[in-house]
Amino acid sequence: MRRTITTLHVILAGFFFPLAVMFALTGGLYTLGIKGAFVERTVPVAVTAIPGDDLSAWITLAESTLAQEGIDVPSGGAGLKKAGTSKELEWTGVARDVVLRPTTDPSQMELVIKETTPWRHVVQLHKAKGSGTAKAISVAWAVGLVLLMLSGLILAFSVPAFRRLAVPSILAGSGTFVAYVLLG
Repeated sequence: MRRTITTLHVILAGFFFPLAVMFALTGGLYTLGIKGAFVERTVPVAVTAIPGDDLSAWITLAESTLAQEGIDVPSGGAGLKKAGTSKELEWTGVARDVVLRPTTDPSQMELVIKETTPWRHVVQLHKAKGSGTAKAISVAWAVGLVLLMLSGLILAFSVPAFRRLAVPSILAGSGTFVAYVLLG
């Protein structure tokens, strides 16, 4: 049994190591304000009228403008948000974000295309802005991390010397977690 758990632990650690490093670095540096950047450009969009509250009309307008520019749509979700007295479409993704918004000219809108830099790209992955495949890998990583921790604790409790080390570590970690939630 211990050999099987050790084998599982080693496989999980090796397989998920790159993702662990990516999530640790992007999360830690994001917390410190290091988020990466976007390279922006604005494309004018001629309209007969500004779309109202119909999200699909905004998305269709953004999609057609992106297609004319030869640019893929963002991989994440789109939504309308209030911007002053009007609305704008915000559509996020790993490779790019786009914002479609009115201008002072009622026959003109603008599409701001924000391409991610390489660091921002991995930050966007961390923030679940990626494709369905990327999200599935992130969920697998979450499950793998829990299994990695669990297998490590099972191994620790199977050796008396490690058990004496694991118990105070679990208690200290649990206390830190409670403080983190309450003081957060």
